[in-house]
Amino acid sequence: MLTPPKKGQYALRAVYELAKRRGQGPIKISAIAEAQAIPHRFLEVILHQLKGSGLVDAKRGYYGGYALSKPPADITVGDVLRHLQRETPPGQCVACGSQQSCPFVGRCAFSLLWQRVKNAAYEIYDSTTLQDLLDDHAPVEALKTMGAA
Repeated sequence: MLTPPKKGQYALRAVYELAKRRGQGPIKISAIAEAQAIPHRFLEVILHQLKGSGLVDAKRGYYGGYALSKPPADITVGDVLRHLQRETPPGQCVACGSQQSCPFVGRCAFSLLWQRVKNAAYEIYDSTTLQDLLDDHAPVEALKTMGAA
């Protein structure tokens, strides 16, 4: 669990794009998909799920699209990932997709290690806001702009 699953990565890129465009009104799925190289159909599903989280608002119609429902400083990476991922039930290995297919259920030598890795990752995810990501990326974008001039 060093990096989130692809769905989590796409969700983070989508909300990051919404954070970048905050104040521009609702952003169309096609614009988010193109800017962040996310498959359009997959993005529709992800944004629909995020809409149910209270992190993203949706507006229908010709002038519709998606926008963050909170300021980027109030949304953490952990908020986004937790909403998309089902929490591992107590006693189930965080590395196994299914307890039924794991040959080491209840006797895995690595389960505590994987749980500690997951907890450490979420400490970082929970302390990183979308605003942090915007701020961290701003110097890179400024350098690109200066190089193009």
